[in-house]
Amino acid sequence: MSAPQIVLRPVEAADKAQLRTWRNLPEISAWMYSDHEISEAEHERWFNAAMADPARKYWIIELDGRPVGLANLYDIAPAHRKCSWAYYLADPATRGKGVGAFVEFQVIEHVFADHGLNKLCCEVLIGNEAVWKLHESFGFQREALLRAHVWKHGQPLDVVGLGLLAEDWARVRPTSLARLREKGFDLA
Repeated sequence: MSAPQIVLRPVEAADKAQLRTWRNLPEISAWMYSDHEISEAEHERWFNAAMADPARKYWIIELDGRPVGLANLYDIAPAHRKCSWAYYLADPATRGKGVGAFVEFQVIEHVFADHGLNKLCCEVLIGNEAVWKLHESFGFQREALLRAHVWKHGQPLDVVGLGLLAEDWARVRPTSLARLREKGFDLA
């Protein structure tokens, strides 16, 4: 079985319009902290700030040469040796191909091997069970249940707070790598 070709490439200015389109998709905004329609002006402010902030890093996820989603690090704090991350796959055709798992592996590797950080954090809406379970399958541990943390459509929603330490990753990395290789991914 041949795995799809997945690349994480840095976000460029030419990606700005696509990112706004993706972020405004109902199937994406449903899992974000805010779900209002993002205006062009609001997006312009966010994009400019995001690209200039050294505590953030963004990649376009490409599948077989096509942009299909976004991955990012934020709150990169070298002094505390930690950061947070998030990603989304905007193209529904990517689901079930291991793209999310591949992205998860690559971002974790980048955080611990390239940045030398000790902790990677994330927050996931409680209803997005598939994503927080994916994180857990890569060694993330639930560290918090943030009750009524986000309001969407006039309703409070809980958020799962997860963390992965470098030592946890060292322990689960071989299993995670084997799972991806079984799916046909060629990883070091």
